[in-house]
Amino acid sequence: MHIVFVHRHGPGQFVHLARRLIADGWTATLICESLDRPVPGLRVLRYAGDTRQAASAGGRPSVPYIEAGRKVADILHKLDLNGHKPDIVMGHIGWGGMMFVKDALPDVPAVGFCEYYFQPQGGDVGFAPSDEMSLQQRQTMRLRNAIQLSTLDQLDAGISPTAWQKSRYPAEYRSKILVQHEGIDTTRARPDAMAGFRLPDGRHLTAGDPVVTFAARDLEPYRGFPQFMQAAALVARENPEARFVVAGGDGVSYGRAPSRGDTWRNRLLQETGLPPDRIHFVGQIPHKDLLSLFQVSAAHVYLTYPFVLSWSFLEAMACEAPVIASKTAPVQEVVRDGVNGRLVDFWDTKAIAAEVCSALQSPADRQAMRRAARRTVVARYELSACVLRLQALLSKLPNRSAQRQPRLGSFAGRRNVVTEWNRV
Repeated sequence: MHIVFVHRHGPGQFVHLARRLIADGWTATLICESLDRPVPGLRVLRYAGDTRQAASAGGRPSVPYIEAGRKVADILHKLDLNGHKPDIVMGHIGWGGMMFVKDALPDVPAVGFCEYYFQPQGGDVGFAPSDEMSLQQRQTMRLRNAIQLSTLDQLDAGISPTAWQKSRYPAEYRSKILVQHEGIDTTRARPDAMAGFRLPDGRHLTAGDPVVTFAARDLEPYRGFPQFMQAAALVARENPEARFVVAGGDGVSYGRAPSRGDTWRNRLLQETGLPPDRIHFVGQIPHKDLLSLFQVSAAHVYLTYPFVLSWSFLEAMACEAPVIASKTAPVQEVVRDGVNGRLVDFWDTKAIAAEVCSALQSPADRQAMRRAARRTVVARYELSACVLRLQALLSKLPNRSAQRQPRLGSFAGRRNVVTEWNRV
């Protein structure tokens, strides 16, 4: 079969699925604005990104990402005309690329990756006490959701990685969305008592060292970096042997940048007074090095707004790092306090510091939780099982959709497809 993936910065969440399908003889094409990593055998068709800020008269926000949808539809139409019509189109619905798929290919099953639906409360927006949304910001958020709703209305099915992410979508659409994580490679993310991690200054860290770790794509408030730094300063005073290793860049993946062109790293170092020789910033490191860091961690701190759950957190659990995580909705779906990790209030830096100190002082007390953390990831998020389930679902979708073709335009007809998916 021929599957087309659509992702603004692909293959993104589809990388493991693409590899599996290609290995099994599928033809796979990616339509994207930019490529985040190459996949052997994956054909890549790029469209030009629109760097202009979309705004209507008077500076009011207009609907973003519509042009991306048009460009993707044009590519799909050309594939059809040239005899390369896909059997399935699967793509991220957040950036507009999937918006016009059914206009280009009305009889081709379309599956949407439903990552996150923005709402004015209960999620990332308004989580920080200082957050105040302007009318224009609320309008921008609603318009971003308009892209997703217009896309969801046409799709045959959607997929969300976690139940909490699915729950953010309007109730009217949830019956179309299947909960299925993309998977964690637990054969690579695993405990290793012989692992080591070399710091930029040449020092070598091994399992058993008092290493406190923190990892995020970028060091910013959405992932609790300020709270980590404040807690680390407290731990440093209590435990003179503790060493802090932070993986992540100085950019902004979510939220806002600090003012005056500063970085959150520089600002927090100044505000907390944490001695620079006690903390090591290693930047965005290769994945194998990140896993080694988790393998030597004596306490891994993961904090997040109510937002998309990080792959790195599940990988840290799979490596049996002792996790200390925020008591926020996406984390609570995975961690049971005292069973496979410890949960703390996101804003309570003293409680975070106390848990870190406890983990460093009594590592043996965390052994059962560490093993339970890995069992959780293996049971629920193991890569081969997740990918095989997705492959089985996709394999059945073209035939099922063809049987329902007269009703494909109706909501009820598409809902039945997802009901049958859940029985696979």
